[in-house]
Amino acid sequence: MLKRQTFSQWRWIPAPIYYLQMSQASFRFYRELNDFLPRAQRQCTLTHTFWVPGSVKDAIESLGVPHTEVDLILANGESVDFDYRVQDGDRISVYPQFECLDITPLTRLRPQPLREPRFVLDCHLGRLARYLRMLGFDTLYRADYGDDTLLQISLEQKRILISRDRGLLRRSELERGYYVRATRPRQQLAEVVQRLQLERKALPFSRCIACNGPLAAVGKGAVEPLLPENTRRYFREFFQCGDCRRVYWKGSHFERMQLLVQEVLQHTGDSSEPPA
Repeated sequence: MLKRQTFSQWRWIPAPIYYLQMSQASFRFYRELNDFLPRAQRQCTLTHTFWVPGSVKDAIESLGVPHTEVDLILANGESVDFDYRVQDGDRISVYPQFECLDITPLTRLRPQPLREPRFVLDCHLGRLARYLRMLGFDTLYRADYGDDTLLQISLEQKRILISRDRGLLRRSELERGYYVRATRPRQQLAEVVQRLQLERKALPFSRCIACNGPLAAVGKGAVEPLLPENTRRYFREFFQCGDCRRVYWKGSHFERMQLLVQEVLQHTGDSSEPPA
């Protein structure tokens, strides 16, 4: 007969103990990427500590910088992609988007700059959308676009997603995005034009600011029933949207709009809001 062991007779064998050693890597962010860092950490070398090596993409976003803002990463002087596993002692340099410089020999982290940039804007940037359309840029905007819809449009139509929502811009699927820093629409327009080097791509007054459709010159007779009485009397040159059929003419507001376009494209003027 087998003899039963009591609890006091059990023998415990200790399991092996594994010790994890904390690792460190240094990160340096350049130019406008510092906008995402606390003031005390800007233009400084930051120490990133970790127990288990993770991707450099996760490390960058843990420090507050969306991956859509990054165009080049150097690890110890060598170009790497987002999947690179950060190692103890690494020196990581992170650079913002290069729209003009040719860095094709290096590893790019996003698609090539769009030769004809197109945009989709989140629900808080309606005035900026109208301004971008005024400059002739294909810009989608609707107040009821949700995050998933914005992401889908950006991916399927290869549009740059412009937002002030950092969480949205950190979505791993997103390829093209820009976090607009300014809060006032005119400042936002100047920022986007300068940061994305859009000056030479602008075709002012070629799109409908209401619906984004293309504008074309049209004879007065074709649109006369749509015109107010004073407009019919004093104006001869008209443009019509090919989508919503809205009619435009060079009224008193056109001069103010021309001044805004000139200031933005030539980086002149102040940062105050234009007349409504």
